[in-house]
Amino acid sequence: MNTSSALQSADRSEWKSAIQAALVLTIGMGFGRFAFTAIYPHMVDEGVLSLRGGSLAASANYAGYLLGALLAVRLRAHKAHWFCQLSILGTALCLTVLALLTSTGTIVAVRGLAGLFSALSMVAASLWLLEHRGHSWGAPLLYAGVGVGIAVSAELLVLAEAMGLDSFGMWLMLGIATLAIGLMAAPAFLTGDGGRGIVEGLRKTAPSNADAAIVAAWPLILIYGLAGLGYIVTATYLPTLVKTAFPDLDPAHVWAVFGLGAAPSCYLWHRVHDRLGTRRALRLNLIIQACGVALPVALGSGAGYLLSALLVGGTFMGTVTIAMPAAQRAARQAGANLLATMTLAYGIGQIIGPLLTDGLYALSHTFASSLLAAAAALIIATLISFRL
Repeated sequence: MNTSSALQSADRSEWKSAIQAALVLTIGMGFGRFAFTAIYPHMVDEGVLSLRGGSLAASANYAGYLLGALLAVRLRAHKAHWFCQLSILGTALCLTVLALLTSTGTIVAVRGLAGLFSALSMVAASLWLLEHRGHSWGAPLLYAGVGVGIAVSAELLVLAEAMGLDSFGMWLMLGIATLAIGLMAAPAFLTGDGGRGIVEGLRKTAPSNADAAIVAAWPLILIYGLAGLGYIVTATYLPTLVKTAFPDLDPAHVWAVFGLGAAPSCYLWHRVHDRLGTRRALRLNLIIQACGVALPVALGSGAGYLLSALLVGGTFMGTVTIAMPAAQRAARQAGANLLATMTLAYGIGQIIGPLLTDGLYALSHTFASSLLAAAAALIIATLISFRL
């Protein structure tokens, strides 16, 4: 095989690897983590969960995410394929089991377990693609998997509602869909073979300015934790907000807009990152995201909610696309699993978000103060970015 043919084969292998890693996040994050946001209003209408019970389930999910990040701190790239498999199977099981549960306590527990598998999927898929396979260029496609999962799961729920299914049937449909997607991704993770040598031995690329920039680790971790708090109020309660304010507007479609904004945004922010560098790209991302979070308070119209879904959906995975590769570059100097530490900080922010929302809602009986607090967290993160 000549060099040209070998490079073409390597390119195909890289694309295939990036798609398979993205499917892990489609399952673990898009389905396992965020589908709850779209089903939550149905569960409240059916009396399966109260608003407080839903907040507890959301916080338990993010606590599970935190625990999963803690478990993944010692995970190394050459073992990541095993944890990709585990996250796929665990997420499918959690979604299916939710079709059988009626008590708040058991729902909260299973959502906590699902959060653990979500964190494992984020860390393991990132390590497998970016470090083990050495495909740092594939970060936008990898993290686009989250947005794809949100959009696909939302539209599956619209279909389920059209079929007359209740929330239990919706969970079962998602469990079956997760297994089907998992079968497409699984072959890549059956062995630990296929490291970075195939590409690096054939093609050397000069690092871009963004790739060459090494940022300070601790400000980046703090920014990432605040970003977790900043987006999570919208990501947890947006369909509930829409259903309350506009009963005739299907909240699942608004949630699909959130996912559709997230998927291509990874490519957009990757290009912005290449052009502006980590620091300036991150600042721009956080400022736009803060505006999107606060928009329902400022406008209070259906268009405001849709635009909020698009802006927050179009930035929150952009934060990941910018910050996680930056953490990977910093980790090479620090010799630590900074990807897991970042995921841990994100998890802490996400736990605080629903608890803060629950407390503020009890005082004001409105989500406005929670959205403004989340926007303030993103503004603080923007200010810290000047210390990177």
